[in-house]
Amino acid sequence: MRRKIAIVLFNLGGPDSPAAIKPFLRNLFSDPAILRVPFFVRFFLARILAGTRLKPATENYALLGGKSPLLALTQQQADALAAQFGDIDAKCFIAMRYWHPFSLETARAVKAWKPDEVVLLPLYPQYSSTTTGSSLTAWRTAAAATGLVARTTSLCCYATDPAYIAATTAIVRSAYDNAVQTLGGTTPLRVLFSAHGLPEKIIQAGDPYQQQIEQTTAAVLREWGQPDLDWVVCYQSRATPVKWIGPSTDQEIERAGRDGVAVLVIPIAFVSEHSETLVELDIEYRHLAEKSGVKGYFRVPAHNADPGFIAALTGLVRRALASGPGLCSQNRCTADRTDCPFALSAVEKAH
Repeated sequence: MRRKIAIVLFNLGGPDSPAAIKPFLRNLFSDPAILRVPFFVRFFLARILAGTRLKPATENYALLGGKSPLLALTQQQADALAAQFGDIDAKCFIAMRYWHPFSLETARAVKAWKPDEVVLLPLYPQYSSTTTGSSLTAWRTAAAATGLVARTTSLCCYATDPAYIAATTAIVRSAYDNAVQTLGGTTPLRVLFSAHGLPEKIIQAGDPYQQQIEQTTAAVLREWGQPDLDWVVCYQSRATPVKWIGPSTDQEIERAGRDGVAVLVIPIAFVSEHSETLVELDIEYRHLAEKSGVKGYFRVPAHNADPGFIAALTGLVRRALASGPGLCSQNRCTADRTDCPFALSAVEKAH
């Protein structure tokens, strides 16, 4: 009999109706990995932040038909990935962090399927304690609650995986060439590698995310080999009133206007279209670019079910299976990134 492999795709999730927006926001801000304050403070602060964000979030999702497209796009990725495994009995499941299907629902479905092995595959190429780390914690809790027992391999990151970098670069190169052609070769083009931001204190506490964003960017630039490229890494989607890492994407768009250049925005941390790309980048930042006098505004699409990206995920899953149960990574963090899961595992073993 062929091995039964359950592949669990982790993603953020998104509201599936206007009524789901408020509880989705509450779930997001109630996560201790997001709001790092004492529980009793977080309980009230989460409700305050959810209330503050409700109106703009509702307006944003209205532009997307009243719901997030993320689940449907993740399902397309799951279907495409499952089709790559003809030699094993592989089934893909989806576990969202802040809206259905939650990890508990998915763990029950995985247990009912009775797999021989489980591979946990985050759709976050760069590790952060706020994304992959939070999802892994939620999954461990759900697996324990449901009594799911199976050999499990957790892929923590693939920020510099060669196949992922090649797939990303191919999408970027195509969008860049189209932008240059549209500009007619007369207007300089600046490339903005835009990633979701994080509070500065989380990075200072040892989170590897910013380092891995820079590693992904460097790897894409090497693969691309575009001479004399004008580029910068920047960060979008600030959500709380504390200092976030920078420079911010909106600041870089305004600077491009002052410098008289066009911009091509690459959503370097996102592999699926959702509100941060379809609304923030495509609508809000485009409007800012026009207001700031930017000579042209272009955006690289997210991977979604791009064949090259699905092939990269396939390779990652196969190597994870070959590595055996436990943590698996296509990346290594520097020693000061103490929130790296490998660093955390070493501390746990030492104690």
